[in-house]
Amino acid sequence: MKAKIGALSVVAIALIAIFMTINAGGNWDYVLPRRTKEILAIILTGCIIAFSTMVFQTITNNRILTPSIIGLDSLYMFIQTFVIFVFGSATSLMNANVNFLISTGGMVLFAGLLYKFLFKREGQNIYFLLLIGLILGTLFSSLSTFMQVLIDPNEFLVVQDKMFASFNNVKTDLLIISFVLVIAITIYFWRYIKYLDVLSLGRDQAINLGIPYDFVIKRFLIVIAILVSIATALVGPITFLGLLVANVAHQFLKTYQHKHLLAGSALISVVALVGGSLIVKHVFTFSTTLSVIVNFIGGVYFIYLLLKENKA
Repeated sequence: MKAKIGALSVVAIALIAIFMTINAGGNWDYVLPRRTKEILAIILTGCIIAFSTMVFQTITNNRILTPSIIGLDSLYMFIQTFVIFVFGSATSLMNANVNFLISTGGMVLFAGLLYKFLFKREGQNIYFLLLIGLILGTLFSSLSTFMQVLIDPNEFLVVQDKMFASFNNVKTDLLIISFVLVIAITIYFWRYIKYLDVLSLGRDQAINLGIPYDFVIKRFLIVIAILVSIATALVGPITFLGLLVANVAHQFLKTYQHKHLLAGSALISVVALVGGSLIVKHVFTFSTTLSVIVNFIGGVYFIYLLLKENKA
């Protein structure tokens, strides 16, 4: 197991080194600050998405679900479209810092109200939460599409830019805020990691083994909502990345221990994003975006998983 984690670490470090040095042309004063900021955004986002998806799949006991099913990605696009539809793209609300706070706050508030409403009664089925989240996500997506049809075409270009994840234009101060928030959440969450191996056995087995199931699940869902909100508000939505890296981690590591699965999925996520960024820049020469490549591969892999489960 350590050898596999070590191999992933070596691959990740090698790709990061290539990313930082390729075609630099000796212009280190210009290249290093820009690429350092971009690689930090990639590492942070990749780790957040991998971590959130792995935990989410464990508590739902389903490997084809991701946190996006709650509707946070759709809510993010609704917020971006609504702001431009009502105030226009020239508003101060589209300032990077203000937009980050509005997007993150809106998604966390939505998740908090959803959890409070659905978990006010003990024993509420988590799949009911997923169903409500899926319905609300569809509602937000429909409202976003409706407003996008009505707005000025020039304003729509601004909205369209928000539809795809971008690591190139991340602000340094937003990175600092995100890192601080993620570190604080990790410190809070650390005490609950020990429950994940037992939760993977299912609800009934976890309760029989003494896990305070409802209490722990609520904390996990809140942490997942905050982390996904930070990642989405920072770089934009990447729908299938979590599904891809979490399942590849399970297939590659073949273990139930989440200390290995979380580390492995995070490294695989970093490898996928850094490798994808290199392909976008030096193979496709920016003719496509990283999120398009990730979502395409993830979508194909998702169909494969569905067919595999159906056959099983």
